[in-house]
Amino acid sequence: MRIERRYTKTGESPYAAIEFRSATSEIRNPDGSTVFKLENFEVPAAWSQVATDVLAQKYFRKAGVPARLKKVEENDVPSFLWRSVPDETALEKLPEGERYGPETSAKHVFDRLAGCWTYWGWKGGYFTSEDDARTFFDELRLMLASQMVAPNSPQWFNTGLHWAYGIDGPSQGHFYVDFRTGELTRSTSSYEHPQPHACFIQG
Repeated sequence: MRIERRYTKTGESPYAAIEFRSATSEIRNPDGSTVFKLENFEVPAAWSQVATDVLAQKYFRKAGVPARLKKVEENDVPSFLWRSVPDETALEKLPEGERYGPETSAKHVFDRLAGCWTYWGWKGGYFTSEDDARTFFDELRLMLASQMVAPNSPQWFNTGLHWAYGIDGPSQGHFYVDFRTGELTRSTSSYEHPQPHACFIQG
């Protein structure tokens, strides 16, 4: 599959032309007491407060994001798509309370979503060349930041946590279709093959 650039430029960050701002989001009880408050996180400047609140209160990963990461080399994957895992050696040098935390920028979310989708696409043989994969990655990040595209809620919650941060856990009993065999397969982990579907129909 060939992908043409429409909004981004080769060799330039997809965020280069997008202004970002520092934001605050909070939820208060009727009596004025604070239920939730997050300060000094980064969002596109054009985003409304409603969109900013949804990202901060719902879609940011709230814990378990390593402060230091390292790449996992895969010979059949372009280096820009190598997934990341905690760098345990580097983390040990930090105070214990600073080793893991939340996502703090909309860019973190855009990068993990678009990066994971592109990684899966590369693994599945969707792209004609590495340049096409890079273009797909860049264009999606810009479009997410510009609110030109948006996935459903479970994608924001779950997709890319394993690819971007090495976050995982026990299977939740969900299934996925193995692209290599076409077979329905029970997942052995929570986030390597996450459950990103919004609706469930039981008969």
